[in-house]
Amino acid sequence: MRSSRLLISLTALALLAGCDALGIETASQVLARKEAEGKAIGSACRHAIRSIESCFESNPKAGKSAVFEGWKEMDQYMRENSIVGMPREGSEPPKDAAEAKPADRS
Repeated sequence: MRSSRLLISLTALALLAGCDALGIETASQVLARKEAEGKAIGSACRHAIRSIESCFESNPKAGKSAVFEGWKEMDQYMRENSIVGMPREGSEPPKDAAEAKPADRS
């Protein structure tokens, strides 16, 4: 009886150890993946010259803190390296302050 318990315990332990091989993610792995995806989304939004608010609206399932962190990191990187953003095709680039028309105050 004792040997059968030991055999069952060892079999269960071996099966549980193989969870990574089966592709079963732990909670910490899922959290890390979602945070990385949020940072990638935020970074892509900043590079595409999109506001953080627009990024939040178009990606409601992404974690806002991770999206903001990615957006902020990309903003800093782009400023340090003088990188110009790339708007997506078909959209107008933002106007410079010099080209912008003053609002009517009538």
